[in-house]
Amino acid sequence: METNEKWWQKHRLMIVVGHFGSGKTEVAINLALKVAEEGKKTAIADLDIVDPYFRSRECAEMFKEKGIKLIASAKDFIDADIPAISPEVALLFDNEEYNGVLDVGGDPSGARVLARYKHKLDSEDIAVLCVVNANRPQTNTVENAIEYIRNIEFTSGMKIDYIINNTHFCDRTVKEDILDGAELTKEVSEKTGIPVVCHTGSRDFIEELPELEEPYFPIDIFMKKPWEM
Repeated sequence: METNEKWWQKHRLMIVVGHFGSGKTEVAINLALKVAEEGKKTAIADLDIVDPYFRSRECAEMFKEKGIKLIASAKDFIDADIPAISPEVALLFDNEEYNGVLDVGGDPSGARVLARYKHKLDSEDIAVLCVVNANRPQTNTVENAIEYIRNIEFTSGMKIDYIINNTHFCDRTVKEDILDGAELTKEVSEKTGIPVVCHTGSRDFIEELPELEEPYFPIDIFMKKPWEM
């Protein structure tokens, strides 16, 4: 990332994938907010047909207030865990006025949604971002993380462009979690050739963290756990 251009400004469309518990949806929401803050016409597409709990469509009112277009399942199916994808997704491909974030399902089954749109995405200015949480069993070792990434690539037919270290332990996260994730994702990057684009976490850690090789992207938490609903 040698230029003054920020990493989230480099592509018109950003596709966010990640395993259950990685914080993928939080990252997707914060990315959409960041893009909108820069005055760009922004849309976020909730394409997660796998995880019934944490979905970006839960923030519909906030997106409306921020001028962000939400593309999600039809209202009649908003609480249904079925593969109902809004035809409005085509808006992101056909209308280049929009900058978009696509929040995609957190396992290889969910990544099949990408395969459905691959013929469109191949001709677009996109980046596929894989969110990794080193505290989750699916990606708690370098080998597991690489296997997860390769499964997503195989299922979707698309390459992961960047890795995001979002290592956390919910409200018990400490700065050491982020640093441990930085070490793991660095090794994953060295073995796969996929660059780590940033580290994410609470704004509270900005002053506590030592200088990292990649930028720190502070995020706010919007998703409520099922028992908090």
